[in-house]
Amino acid sequence: MMFLPRAVRVYFATGAVNLRKSFDGLSNEVRGVLARDPLSGHVFVFLNKRRNQVKLLAWTRGGFTIVHKRLERGTFCFPAQVTGEATSVPIDAHELTMLLEGIELGEARTKARWEPPRYTATQPATPVG
Repeated sequence: MMFLPRAVRVYFATGAVNLRKSFDGLSNEVRGVLARDPLSGHVFVFLNKRRNQVKLLAWTRGGFTIVHKRLERGTFCFPAQVTGEATSVPIDAHELTMLLEGIELGEARTKARWEPPRYTATQPATPVG
């Protein structure tokens, strides 16, 4: 189980990546292919061509963290919202957990949950009380 703060986004790379790459190679993939900042604190997910390995790259306080998982049998699946022209797809943290556990995202059903509204810089802050 992974616990990620609500502000952390998860970006799933739609293209296959050579997972022999380490910190510098994956951060270059984030910059060059995904056009994102690897130092943002978000999580970036990469699959290999055979889809039996996944690497997660995230900047944490003081340095990069890589999580690498290899399946002995089976493959990881792509999120349902992957399109041909997208280089990355944002997914929720619970979708990432299901992906890592081998749960088909298209077949999984979740019950509706209350979510607090997201704060954006364009929204005025509402006074409390």
